Amino acid sequence: MIIGAHEPDLEYKIGALQDSVERVIKGKSEAVELALVTLLAGGHLLIEDVPGTGKTTLAHALARSFDCSFQRIQFTSDLLPSDLTGVSIFNQVEQQFEFRSGPLFANVILADEVNRTTPKTQSALLEAMSDGRITVDGHTYPLPQPFTVIATQNPAEYHGTYPLPESQLDRFLMRIPMGYPKESYEEEILRSQINYHTAELLEPVLTGQEIVQCQRAIEQVTVQQVLLKYLMALVRATRESEFLALGVSTRGAMALYRASQAIAFMRGRDYVTPDDVKRLAVPIFAHRVLVSSNYSSPLGKSQEVEGIIQDLVGQVLVPF
Repeated sequence: MIIGAHEPDLEYKIGALQDSVERVIKGKSEAVELALVTLLAGGHLLIEDVPGTGKTTLAHALARSFDCSFQRIQFTSDLLPSDLTGVSIFNQVEQQFEFRSGPLFANVILADEVNRTTPKTQSALLEAMSDGRITVDGHTYPLPQPFTVIATQNPAEYHGTYPLPESQLDRFLMRIPMGYPKESYEEEILRSQINYHTAELLEPVLTGQEIVQCQRAIEQVTVQQVLLKYLMALVRATRESEFLALGVSTRGAMALYRASQAIAFMRGRDYVTPDDVKRLAVPIFAHRVLVSSNYSSPLGKSQEVEGIIQDLVGQVLVPF
């Protein structure tokens, strides 16, 4: 790993970070790993599933594990863009307007039930998520670094939800489901239900400076040219598939590249393998594509998309 003198300490802390979150989120090691890959890659995470499966608990556990500023925003139908960004207020003493920053000015943002607010308010997140800054009354304000949004949402068919526009979905590096826990883990959760929601008890593992250090180190993870061609072949396959009306964007290709570096980093390697790319294709691509009318399936919408992408991954030849 290319992290310099702090390599052993950071490697230990990343392992400790995953162990810490898994003490709260039982039986979901895959979801936890993908969430950490997203955050260490400097991306934004969308957690989608039915109510009561632990979406908010996972997001809260992740946020509590970082020693940096944190804000939780409960998205509702009456939330306004200024409730996120802040407002300019006239100071009568100074005889000028001064900016009062909103909750977006934090390192980690928990956007709970993000699809329960209106598209106008959802759009307030776009500039923050893509550029790390916001513009209010013609003035641009940089957001603190690192900056990441962990959003939760219920499936679009649930009452009182507004589907996120494609432009906003594309800003999320990854979308992951939670799913119901296995029977043995669910029994354990029920037996210890008094202490189930213990995210508040988690101690921070990584500081903001260490997160930035990890993100810089991840940029040095090697992606061979032949593997880059394989990654792009997967992207082109989504654009050429007869079952997809909309393929993966260039931003999606960049997300897969960056996340592949991050998962290699987490697994103690300074190089990316084809398995890293294949492992991440579904959670990174599924929310960025649209199913064509040529494709019909008895499965739900998200399962349809995942099945198509899995088939494409199986069809594209691995270079080595």
